[in-house]
Amino acid sequence: MLKHIFAHIFYTNEMKRERLILLTAVALAVIGLGSCGNKKEMVTTENFGSFEGNEVSLFTLTNNKGDVVKLTNYGAAIVEINVPDRNGNKANVTFGYETLDGYLKGDAYFGKVVGQYANRIAKGKFTLDSVEYTLALNNGANALHGGPTGWHSRAWTAEVLKDTDYPAVKFTYNKPDMEEGFPGNVVAEVVYTWTDDDELIMDYKVTTDRRTVINITNHAYFNLHGAGEGDILDHEAVIRASAFTAVDSTLIPTGELRPVEGTPLDFRTPHLIGERIGEAYDQLILGGGYDHNFVLDNIEQVDAEVYDPSTGRVIQVITDQPGVQLYTGNFLDGSQVGSGGKVYQYRSGFCLETQHYPDSPNQASFPSVILTPEEPFLSSTTFKFSVR
Repeated sequence: MLKHIFAHIFYTNEMKRERLILLTAVALAVIGLGSCGNKKEMVTTENFGSFEGNEVSLFTLTNNKGDVVKLTNYGAAIVEINVPDRNGNKANVTFGYETLDGYLKGDAYFGKVVGQYANRIAKGKFTLDSVEYTLALNNGANALHGGPTGWHSRAWTAEVLKDTDYPAVKFTYNKPDMEEGFPGNVVAEVVYTWTDDDELIMDYKVTTDRRTVINITNHAYFNLHGAGEGDILDHEAVIRASAFTAVDSTLIPTGELRPVEGTPLDFRTPHLIGERIGEAYDQLILGGGYDHNFVLDNIEQVDAEVYDPSTGRVIQVITDQPGVQLYTGNFLDGSQVGSGGKVYQYRSGFCLETQHYPDSPNQASFPSVILTPEEPFLSSTTFKFSVR
């Protein structure tokens, strides 16, 4: 009798276990199908126009929180970043345009990937392997951001990545040898990933078939009130850098790595951006405000952080690059009208451009920016958004 009872219990438990396994498998399959469905919807694509015979698209990346980033392959640009404030109210916090025509007629750099050499090269010249290369002058006597038709003004190819944990898009630009005066057939890639923690990760890879120079960044402007909503002077900044590259009257580094200690460029502890911006300090006068490369300590996970006390929004910048350029919109003049009809006024946006130092090809003491066929340039920068 006991044998039959135990057999029944065993049989019943086995049935329950098998049923549980079956139900679990079905549930996982349903979840998997749902996830696949969600992944398909995590990136949507729509036509944004055409440029020089190339299709331009607008990509909308939505994470599981419902927060949205918009990108375009024209200039591999960030178009919008919509994130909540401390009360859950969402707003776009970066500069951009609603149409391709806006980008073609507007500011050259809003949200774009800048190359082949971000920032300035003195007098538009550099020497590599005993050969002098001459670049277009598009910033007074200097070359700026890869020249007037640099990577910011090109239609990149685009690929929505599949089988990823988060929405992701890869942009690729094939730069021909000597375009804008830079040697090498260069292939530049950037993968944007938008995580559920509101991290916009930018992974860069650049290769070449001959020795050349490289400095790549993203030139996004931010206003944590919301793009076009007043100035950014009340934003509180931290930059973990003990020195900066001092500049001359044309904003070219002099070669001096000047300690920030005792200067208005000391953001190792929190300071409002507008707190010292008007001080009669030589570097602020030369830059018309902050427009300087900070030499990052690179010893903590977060390299820079900006906080808006009024909304609670925070942006953290995490990078493996040796420098970051803090620019406070000193040349914005209200002539640019962006998404939502927002006017971008004087000092209504700030940039944190992760990079190698300006004019490094002409400054032997700066970290090397030489790119060789044997070793690709690999780098990653993250903009992480949160609230306090």
